[in-house]
Amino acid sequence: MPPKTIAVSTRFLVSRRLEGVARFTLETLQRITPNHPEHRFVFLFERPYSEEFIFSDNITPRVVFPPARHPFLWYWWFEWSIPRILRQVKADVFLSPDGFCSLSTPVKTAMVVHDIAFEHYPEQVPFLARKYYTRFSGQYARRANRLVAVSEYTKQDLVTTYGISPQKIDVVYNGVNSIYAPLTVAQQQAVQQQFAGGNPYFLFVGAIHPRKNLANILRAFDQLKAGGNCNALFLVAGRHAWQCHDAMEVYQNMQHKNSVQFLGHLQQEELAQLMGGALALVYASVFEGFGIPIVEAMCAETAVITSNSSSMPEVAGNAALLINPHSPNSICTAMQQLFFNPGLRNSLIEKGRLQRTRFSWDESAQKLWQCVEKLL
Repeated sequence: MPPKTIAVSTRFLVSRRLEGVARFTLETLQRITPNHPEHRFVFLFERPYSEEFIFSDNITPRVVFPPARHPFLWYWWFEWSIPRILRQVKADVFLSPDGFCSLSTPVKTAMVVHDIAFEHYPEQVPFLARKYYTRFSGQYARRANRLVAVSEYTKQDLVTTYGISPQKIDVVYNGVNSIYAPLTVAQQQAVQQQFAGGNPYFLFVGAIHPRKNLANILRAFDQLKAGGNCNALFLVAGRHAWQCHDAMEVYQNMQHKNSVQFLGHLQQEELAQLMGGALALVYASVFEGFGIPIVEAMCAETAVITSNSSSMPEVAGNAALLINPHSPNSICTAMQQLFFNPGLRNSLIEKGRLQRTRFSWDESAQKLWQCVEKLL
């Protein structure tokens, strides 16, 4: 194959602010670009970029004006700026890992869809963003030459919601960073001492936002503590996002709020330590396109409580306790089981050792590249 030019939307690659979509972008591209030195990659940033994201010599970075941080500017970026840049660099393929593409370019396009949660929970999206998604997401999905879904659930959601042919969609799971690994007993005790005064703790990881369901999780934890004989704390690792007031109101009214700590957004190194020292991860979202923390917990050999909805049972397999995210009682029961039954906890960890082998960033990068190759 002669050398080709692949332009990539890298607008989510921002130093020290890497969440789900950005993590997928980073982990796959830092493997793909050095593995394919015969091709040229043009990374399209929307702000001054960090050199840490220029993974290999065959990458040409471009800052594309204007910064796409608002629905009106999203439209400008994707329908005016991107087509112009794709013409300038003579792109053979446009790869968008963030669920947006351009309707105004003839360049072959591969687009990654992480979820279409707004179709199911529109009230959880700000008004202008919701209007934009409603108007363009289906058009983007139909326009792209190839689609990548991060789970079989998301693939089926695209087929059902937008009428996309399943033959057009490749499934590429997320992977997990190797920094997530089991801690020794001494390391676990040190982490518990650092973050929880030496007490065991349940852990929540994610932005504080209605979809992540922290309000019901806090209700469940309050119920657990009210039952007595439980010295566990509840640690929240994540930034305050849009619409976080419901969760914070529940927190303020908790009987046992002194046992809850908000740690804010943490970097991967701290998060890996925190995960490895936890009694269990409580990941009871109402909707996820994948749910990377489920696999991170399995790699850290920490038990998992997660939801029985959307993609989470697919990712968790038989290696987690599945709960009804809309029922604090259901979440509380699972927390009680894991706190008072170490045998059950160890059984889930053992099953997690097998389940986690299904997910690897090396495999994710390979499959994403195979999708791009279909367009070259």
